[in-house]
Amino acid sequence: MAEGAAEAPAESGGGGGSDSGAGTPEPGVAPIKSQYLTTKEQFHEFLEANGQEKPSQGVQAGDPSGNDLAEPEAKRIRLEDGQAGEAAEPGDKPKAQKRARGQNKGRPHMKPTHYDKNRLCPSLVQGSAAKCFFGDRCRFLHDVGRYLETKPSDLGPRCVLFETFGRCPYGVTCRFAGAHLGPEGQNLVREERVQAPPVRNGLDKALQQQLRKRKVRFERAEQALRQLSKGHVPGPSPEAAVPDVSGAEGAPGQDSGDTQQALLEPGADVPASGSGRTCGPLTDEDIVRLRPCEKRKLDLSGKLYLAPLTTCGNLPFRRICKRFGADVTCGEMAVCTNLLQGQTSEWALLRRHPCEDVFGVQLEGAFPDTMTKCAELLNRTVDVDFVDINVGCPIDLVYKKGGGCALMNRTAKFQQIVRGMNQVLDVPLTVKIRTGVQERVNLAHRLLPELRDWGAALVTLHGRSREQRYTKLADWGYIAQCVTAASPMPLFGNGDILSYEDANRAMQTGVAGVMVARGALLKPWLFTEIKEQRHWDISSSERLAILQDFTRYGLEHWGSDTQGVEKTRRFLLEWLSFLCRYVPVGLLERLPQRINERPPYYLGRDYLETLMASQKAADWIRISEMLLGPVPPDFVFLPKHKANAYK
Repeated sequence: MAEGAAEAPAESGGGGGSDSGAGTPEPGVAPIKSQYLTTKEQFHEFLEANGQEKPSQGVQAGDPSGNDLAEPEAKRIRLEDGQAGEAAEPGDKPKAQKRARGQNKGRPHMKPTHYDKNRLCPSLVQGSAAKCFFGDRCRFLHDVGRYLETKPSDLGPRCVLFETFGRCPYGVTCRFAGAHLGPEGQNLVREERVQAPPVRNGLDKALQQQLRKRKVRFERAEQALRQLSKGHVPGPSPEAAVPDVSGAEGAPGQDSGDTQQALLEPGADVPASGSGRTCGPLTDEDIVRLRPCEKRKLDLSGKLYLAPLTTCGNLPFRRICKRFGADVTCGEMAVCTNLLQGQTSEWALLRRHPCEDVFGVQLEGAFPDTMTKCAELLNRTVDVDFVDINVGCPIDLVYKKGGGCALMNRTAKFQQIVRGMNQVLDVPLTVKIRTGVQERVNLAHRLLPELRDWGAALVTLHGRSREQRYTKLADWGYIAQCVTAASPMPLFGNGDILSYEDANRAMQTGVAGVMVARGALLKPWLFTEIKEQRHWDISSSERLAILQDFTRYGLEHWGSDTQGVEKTRRFLLEWLSFLCRYVPVGLLERLPQRINERPPYYLGRDYLETLMASQKAADWIRISEMLLGPVPPDFVFLPKHKANAYK
């Protein structure tokens, strides 16, 4: 799951700044050099003046005479009895109240209406020679001239899709259409550069239709589930060892569109293991199914593993991390029931870019039947190096349904899920867990030997419990104990990695490797720092260039029409809510910055560095406007996680 914003160990230190003595910073506050410290008012005055007039910095944050307001402005806080109340006034003694945490459930969940107003018919956008299938009943516009009258102005002179792939599939609806529209409004094509988008693991429309009609059968999964229900350990039967030749599996790297045809049923029910025809010579892989001992080995020892981060761990962000040295990437958590229903948005989480040389997908589910069937489905349709089971998700929506962390207390179901999925997969199966559910009741050391016996190839342990969340540091001492319990199965450690020193200390515990989560969100160049064993004092212009690359990757991934641009903007804003917590190396009194230390208000070495340190969503939107143009008049951004906006 996505790693939320860190909570300082000392929750009561709400000042957020430092004492008048620069050498004695408050616990949980990043130690910034005194010449850069400022107050909340001076910080926002500087940003509002666009850096033209730099306020005096004689008053340090934490000075009583400076009316320290280092904490964000008063916000609604959920009290113990469920009632909402305002935060205490600055002069009042703070009361022992729970800090606003978790998901921002009060935000509206409606689809923006301006996307459907005066929307051009897809048949015209795609340049199809055939007429619209719906004819006069179509609810979209068929008059290009009328559409252009209401279309917002272009956001720039260059279209990323046109420059990269030689053709922009969004045509006249592209927000950069001037780059590829001819004098008569036709969509220009660069024939010498035309290429299909390289992203793999897309959902075939025919397969989606069969999934929605529940006409896909899962014989391998059903066989494994029958054996599990009888108390037998699943194993290959003579029938399963030599399947029908017509259902041969695609080779690694083969386009998923061909392999997905093997799951379709032309008319009658056809098992998922055989209906498609293959091309080319037959090999042993086409005829003989792999035994568990013959599965591809997963050797990730010493590699840097980017955690599967919900919302922020999207494909454009993973491309950024790969560029900075991440060795292993994993898609965002996908819910198995949604995949089995053919939901487009859920299948989009499985997409893989060619730069992701070692890539896996993470599944979440609570029951053996759905998880095993989903594993068989992915085994036939997507190109991955491993499949991961999410047993670490702490959010209530997942936990109360028996998934995520709840599986640690449901050992019987957990065993059936692992054994069943391992039986139907031809790639290694990994598991991500926490120390336990309750804060002082550790379960991982008892589960690890069982996971090894059930067939897990690798386990990642996050050194926190579900109940603990991020109120304390990760327990790496307990992770070191679990390394022995898991042996010889490799164990990866996860928690509080924000510098190469943190990674070095983690590797000293004996883990096979480290998984980086929030640290990559705060500074994606962390992978470079770990590999080069140095602190990188990255400039604000270099950080802005990273954001420019993210927007370019986002437009390639989500599209360059209005809907794609705004989706790219929203994911950029979610990421900026983490990036604002990074403190540049040159401003720190002590290296390195620790992940549980929140930055006080400070003025950077230039205006852009100060703007990137702002914790206000309005300033994040200003940064997005530098990259994607002005926001629509009705644009609203409320962070998915409350802590993102206030930490």
